[in-house]
Amino acid sequence: MLWGNKPTDGGKLLLTAEEKSDLERSAPMSSKFIRRIIGSQEMLQGDIRYCIWIEDDDREEAEAIPQILSRTKAVAEFRASSKAAQTRPAAAYPHRFRQIQDNATRHSFIIPSISSESREGFPIGFGSERDILSNRAFGIYDASFFNFSILSSRLHLVWLDTVCGKLETRYSYSNTLGWHSFPVPKLTESDKANLTRCAEDILLAREAHFPATIAELYDPEKMPDDLRAAHDRNDETLERIYIGRRFRNDTERLEKLFDMYTKMTAKKEKAS
Repeated sequence: MLWGNKPTDGGKLLLTAEEKSDLERSAPMSSKFIRRIIGSQEMLQGDIRYCIWIEDDDREEAEAIPQILSRTKAVAEFRASSKAAQTRPAAAYPHRFRQIQDNATRHSFIIPSISSESREGFPIGFGSERDILSNRAFGIYDASFFNFSILSSRLHLVWLDTVCGKLETRYSYSNTLGWHSFPVPKLTESDKANLTRCAEDILLAREAHFPATIAELYDPEKMPDDLRAAHDRNDETLERIYIGRRFRNDTERLEKLFDMYTKMTAKKEKAS
């Protein structure tokens, strides 16, 4: 799990829906270099934003479009004049984001960096191979779908609620604490297949309620019964892998997770 990509561009590589339409109308060839960008706000609230995304090999072609060239020149000027020493060298490549972590070739799982504690569960987003994740969210790229099941579980929620920080009362996610330290038992191929079906059921239940946003779907007062049932099946499937039955409560969930975490870290210390 990685942070998304950080533009540090003075806003010149980012586009509203209106700016995207204007750019494509005035320069139809620019469509090749426009992608949707998703952070926590976009994933949860359904906001639509776009970005100019140019691969190094395509820079000459992209900057042959005057409307794009004017934007990359503005990025270069913005970065060159930055007070941040680590930003100024990025003026040499103004056609791309300053920090590029990774991008999907098939799909991505989108983890909000900030999410309301009042939602029914911790919602995980799903992005296509064309979507760019911003540094306002975390991403797991091209991973097997059983990972989506684990991320969407009650077990993961009680873990992050305990080990990650808070922004006021909202969850402030940490990939190091929330995911990389999350204890998972060894999964059989059958386990992975069962969890994959659970993940697919969650996504299909969401799709059935399009165009409802993730925030609306996970509102405790509005969560559809079929989506709630899909999450319940997901929790039962995963928890039976951990202890052969459903956990009685969150206290029991945490006791199991911390017991596994202690053994996991002790094993790593012994190996090192």
